[in-house]
Amino acid sequence: MIKEIYALIEPYAEKSISYFYGRLFAENPRLRALFPPGMAGQRERMFRALSQISGSLDSPDTFTGFLSRLGRDHRKYGISPAHYEAMGRAMLATFRAYVREAWTEEMEAAWTAMFATATAIMIQAAEEDAEHTPPWWIGEVVEHERRAPDIAVLTVRPSQPLPYRAGQYVTVQAARWPRVWRPYSIANAPGDDGLLRFHVRALPAGWVSGALVRHTAVGDALLLGRAAGSMVLDTESDRDILCVAGGTGLGPLKALAEEALRPAGEREVRLVVGARTPAELYDLPALRALAERHTRLTVVPVVSEDPEFDGVRGLVSDVLGRFQDRSGHDVYVAGPAGMVSRTVTNLQELGVPAERIHYDAPDR
Repeated sequence: MIKEIYALIEPYAEKSISYFYGRLFAENPRLRALFPPGMAGQRERMFRALSQISGSLDSPDTFTGFLSRLGRDHRKYGISPAHYEAMGRAMLATFRAYVREAWTEEMEAAWTAMFATATAIMIQAAEEDAEHTPPWWIGEVVEHERRAPDIAVLTVRPSQPLPYRAGQYVTVQAARWPRVWRPYSIANAPGDDGLLRFHVRALPAGWVSGALVRHTAVGDALLLGRAAGSMVLDTESDRDILCVAGGTGLGPLKALAEEALRPAGEREVRLVVGARTPAELYDLPALRALAERHTRLTVVPVVSEDPEFDGVRGLVSDVLGRFQDRSGHDVYVAGPAGMVSRTVTNLQELGVPAERIHYDAPDR
């Protein structure tokens, strides 16, 4: 019945979610302060969350896992149990308004029961997390390097240890845009110094990315959320590794390469890095220095828009067939969504099993 409700509301996704937030803020004006100034991204994330909740109802472990992660993550927004109650009332009002005559008492009972279960899971996860983890970390920018007009590499020192695994990301809030959080992959494997590095490209109309690249300096403070993401090394595997990066998708793959090269072993790592022009290979000197220290690492730069480039030319997603057979490798892919999709498709056509292709899609 929950899936039936979702199917009825889905054709009105944008309007219904706008109605939901309008209703929520009209009845609870103080809640508006918890949300960002611009609500377009928030509305999109809300509907994606509803889609995931509806789609996971047949899998209790997936349902519980997703909601537990949401509950822990929502701590950084200052969400309390009373806020969930207000959201539940606004959501019911939204369903009544858009499902209209198809809405039944059975539907209302089913949704009410599901929402009560979901919020109980989220609240319990948040309370357990609060026993040992802060809602956010304060990070001091200790280095800020402009590698290109629209790209910067930031080094941040958290106020206390922030646990993560290579390949994961954290959400970041800059002082310039309060309550606006954006996820950024950590570009280094965990180290004894506790530092975090981020590769950031300023996107058109990107509030946080623009602030981090153009309006952030050494000594500035950032807020950091908890680490998330499933694109981490398979520590049980002894297969060689292929990393395929597009743009600043290099960040998490560089962290994975660093981690894979640390232990004594025989796993070879090939890091294929794509950019439009040689000037956009912003981290190539550092990558080559890393390769000099680790003979098991091979770095392959790929350029798509410079016919005079002395190296591999083409789209990074399309050149993989030029290398030796990689079907026996563990493969990690990061970059713009279109590049990741094309790369995954091409890898499967080249014979790489789907279960060996790893990529992440953080809610950016």
